[in-house]
Amino acid sequence: MSSHQRLDDGMRWRIVGRPEAGLYQVQICREFNLTPSVVCNLPKQFQDTGSIERKPRKGPPRATTTTEDHYLSIIARRNRGARASQLSRDLYATTGTRVSRVTVSKRLHETGCLQEDLLFESRSLLRTREPV
Repeated sequence: MSSHQRLDDGMRWRIVGRPEAGLYQVQICREFNLTPSVVCNLPKQFQDTGSIERKPRKGPPRATTTTEDHYLSIIARRNRGARASQLSRDLYATTGTRVSRVTVSKRLHETGCLQEDLLFESRSLLRTREPV
């Protein structure tokens, strides 16, 4: 199981029930291919709250979905010379999702499609201005 894949309720209940069946934490980690922190924290959460539901995320909701992130990486690869502001406009025209150029740069960095032009867009704009 990948590091950020969500567990469904059935799997959560099975993990909570395994220590009661006499299995060690290491065995449970191997069985479900999970990290020890997940296997340790889920039964603790159940003991404390009586629930296995996910806790709400902290911080603001993400501005883009994974599909939109994927779309951004595709159009960035197709048009290597595009600036983050242009990719932001393209995303808005296609999906109706309005995001800043900083968000575009972050998403491209997260997806591994980072471009020098996007990273240093604001710095290059500052350098090209002539002092008055």
